Amino acid sequence: MTDYGSSRPSANPSSAFPGRAELPLDTVTWGPDLPGDDSLKLLTAPKGKKILQLGVGLGHNAVSLALAGAHVIAVDHDIARIDAARQLAEVNEVKVELHHGDLADLAFVRADQIDLALSVYALARAEDLDRVLRQVNRVLRTGGSFSVSLPHPAWLMLDHNPMNSPRLARRYGEDTPRDVDGGEVFSRSVAELFGSFMRANFRVDALLEPEARSSRAIVPSTIIMRGRKDGV
Repeated sequence: MTDYGSSRPSANPSSAFPGRAELPLDTVTWGPDLPGDDSLKLLTAPKGKKILQLGVGLGHNAVSLALAGAHVIAVDHDIARIDAARQLAEVNEVKVELHHGDLADLAFVRADQIDLALSVYALARAEDLDRVLRQVNRVLRTGGSFSVSLPHPAWLMLDHNPMNSPRLARRYGEDTPRDVDGGEVFSRSVAELFGSFMRANFRVDALLEPEARSSRAIVPSTIIMRGRKDGV
């Protein structure tokens, strides 16, 4: 049975996930209290593929993919997370290519070199999402996909005080960044996310709002989108 850490839900999922969450190594995890990719199946047959990950958390997803036989390239702006991912890879005796830098600075990757790309919650803090998506589209091979999970915009409308029932605190898709765990999180509507993928020449072929296991969840906590790079 997969262990996702504490059974108690976080007051706000993006405050602890994935940077301080204890996650499994036998599957990619897309959000707090959610099924893993062994159930959601957004990343197919990673063995032998070159995979780009934006944002590493503590390295669990990168190591999971490396254990499955993928060549993983991971980027994060936080050097402490890079160090944690490196240590986890060493403990599990796998190689992960780690880069410290902005998530949109992918000049070290040549065009059309990546088979699959993913980002779990990291792009919630990206002010210029369009720039990130354009860079990922550039490095992906034709037919490759970029799967992204983010705090759900409906979830970010609510005040999740664990002492009280969730209450409405913001408008849907409010463009003012929300302070979460000492950092700014951008709440983008589903239409805005679709627009960003389309402007970067992705075809969205999957949109998921998985049901969280938490009994307190009254709206989805996570939204997942997969965009595919089609040939011109």
